[in-house]
Amino acid sequence: MSGRPQKRILTPGDLHDEKGRLLECGYATSLLRRYDRSRIAAPKWRIKEWDYYYIGNDEIGLALTIADNGYMSLDSISLLRFDQPWQQTTSRMGILPLGKRGLPSSSAQGDIHVEGKDYAMNFICDGETRRVNGIMDKFCGEKNISFDVKLTDAPRDSMVIVTPFAENDTAFYYNQKINCMRASGYIAYDGQEYLLTPDKTFAVLDWGRGVWTYDNVWYWGSASGICRGKPFGFNIGYGFGDTSAASENMLFYDGIAHKLSEVSFNIPMKDGREDYLSPWSFSSDDGRFEMKFVPVLDRAACINALVLLSDQHQVFGRFTGRATLDDGKVLYVDNLMGFAEKVHNKW
Repeated sequence: MSGRPQKRILTPGDLHDEKGRLLECGYATSLLRRYDRSRIAAPKWRIKEWDYYYIGNDEIGLALTIADNGYMSLDSISLLRFDQPWQQTTSRMGILPLGKRGLPSSSAQGDIHVEGKDYAMNFICDGETRRVNGIMDKFCGEKNISFDVKLTDAPRDSMVIVTPFAENDTAFYYNQKINCMRASGYIAYDGQEYLLTPDKTFAVLDWGRGVWTYDNVWYWGSASGICRGKPFGFNIGYGFGDTSAASENMLFYDGIAHKLSEVSFNIPMKDGREDYLSPWSFSSDDGRFEMKFVPVLDRAACINALVLLSDQHQVFGRFTGRATLDDGKVLYVDNLMGFAEKVHNKW
């Protein structure tokens, strides 16, 4: 079965023209288009930039965010234990960074350093390896957290997409997801040190730059691990913007990307609401991605402050099913740890 055609961006160049309009929309497997804040046709307080890393294995996960969302900054650390299950997320926010945090214009190289009175985080990239480290006092009650993790073996291909918004021709989202990086290092919390080894621990980078419309819902799923002895992962999602040119759905096997069409998130319902901790299913219109998902932990958070809303359910669990590569090879996935989420933002 064939899905909807996907438009691929093949030529390097600028992301925007001189008037702040996107020059080309679609997907790529690297950051071919140059992001330049000075070309964005929107006020600084509407520009949103973030780097998000998720690092995890079957037992433990670490999620890190550094964001400059124009009118507010966000630095966040999440620690997750899947055997209990348990999670703690602690965030620090600031007012009106307006781009002064200096997040890099490319994911390929550049450092980010942030700190406050009781925390510090560093995202370091020298063009070959990445390193994330930091510390936060009173992360959970009186308990502190620290971490230092090196990420290596980035695959040749990644998921890159340029998404416009039909209702606003100056709004856009430029996004890259790098799956299947190997992670080594440690996380220290509550008197215990968790060692991360690259044979079992993998990372994904969510690099996002854009101008969003006010009210959006998105669905995102991701996993990285080993299948048939080689690195395997996927990125799936939809829900915001005009995705008529391309979706963000993509498989990665041994460093090579395999493009999917549309993937549906089938979240179970109970009493008229999503039942996030019951088993989900995923299905693609091209028949190439069919998965069951058994949740372990719902990292839920809801902030409702008059004109601002952020209602998040990032659900961690295990994927089982099959994925078909471009050449027709079928990979059977069994209990691959990852996550799937639904997020509603008014921002």
